[in-house]
Amino acid sequence: MSQRFADLRRSVRGNHWMLTVPVAFLVIVAVADVIAPAHIHLGPLLVAAPAITASFAGPWATGMIAVLAVVAQSVIGVLRDRDEIFSANHQAQIAALVLVGASLVGYCIVRERRSRELSKVRQVAETAQQLALRPLPERIGPLRIASLYVAAEAEARIGGDLYAAARTSSSTRLIIGDVRGKGMSAVGDATLLLGAFRAAVRHREGMAETAALLDESVTWNLADPVGAEPSQETFITASLLDIPDEDSRCDMVVCGHPPPLLLRKGGVMTLEPDRPAPPLGLGGMITADYHVDGFELEAGDLLLLYTDGITEARDSSGRFYPLAERITEWSVSGPDALLQRLRRDLRHHVGGPLDDDAAVIAIERLP
Repeated sequence: MSQRFADLRRSVRGNHWMLTVPVAFLVIVAVADVIAPAHIHLGPLLVAAPAITASFAGPWATGMIAVLAVVAQSVIGVLRDRDEIFSANHQAQIAALVLVGASLVGYCIVRERRSRELSKVRQVAETAQQLALRPLPERIGPLRIASLYVAAEAEARIGGDLYAAARTSSSTRLIIGDVRGKGMSAVGDATLLLGAFRAAVRHREGMAETAALLDESVTWNLADPVGAEPSQETFITASLLDIPDEDSRCDMVVCGHPPPLLLRKGGVMTLEPDRPAPPLGLGGMITADYHVDGFELEAGDLLLLYTDGITEARDSSGRFYPLAERITEWSVSGPDALLQRLRRDLRHHVGGPLDDDAAVIAIERLP
């Protein structure tokens, strides 16, 4: 019983200003009904008070307003005519208030129960995603790194965008990717890919061999007969990079993913691969040739890796976000400042939450 009263106090405390609206409505209707002519009955309007309360409050506050509505209807009957409270019409109005009030309380109980269940499911899914998507360190070898994960709207918060970094004896390996789809299945696919990536780096596989291993792992996982989706309907785009500690020449394998952007001396260069590979996990439908492309990352350069949630973000007129054009106009210094400016500008462009998750990594080679 004490727990119920505590729930009621929390419900009333959290919405006490808004509860004045249905209470004031009850008072106004009751007073108007009492002073109205005998042939006018405003009592049926009292049912709107618990209905209004149910739109923003829980079952206890809604039940309290429903009880007050029944009391107000009884007071109306006494003040208008003491015999009226025993009339069939007045009794029917009170019964209707009780029935509607009980229905609204039941609706609030079901709504809160489902809301708690959904919250628990989201919490578990987000925890699983956070365990897989570990935050990148600010400093790895000669590199300064900043990462950003922009979640879509709350109903689609769990996505399959991924990134990771791992050290070899003489370089830093990075991966950024995007799993087709959302939900726990996408998180599971992303987790498997990140595990395979770390295993490949630990066993010192080459870039082409790493890409082949990742494709084999993803294809094997998607071919699992207990999977939720057919393998031909699921794939993962990814970019793999190897940045040496002592050499400015870097290696890159792009598997159906948006190409990185290189910021150098106020200009932006798109690092288009010579022979891009297909996305991972196509199950042998396309013969993959994992060609390793090279590019120069010099001291002071900024390298930007991103998923298509950035470049496919649309404004109110349906125009895609012009990433390369925007970052050319900015005078920012360092990965953190670049990503902070990018987040603000992206939100302003879209004018609200994104339709898809987006991940970005900014990398600067230090002198």
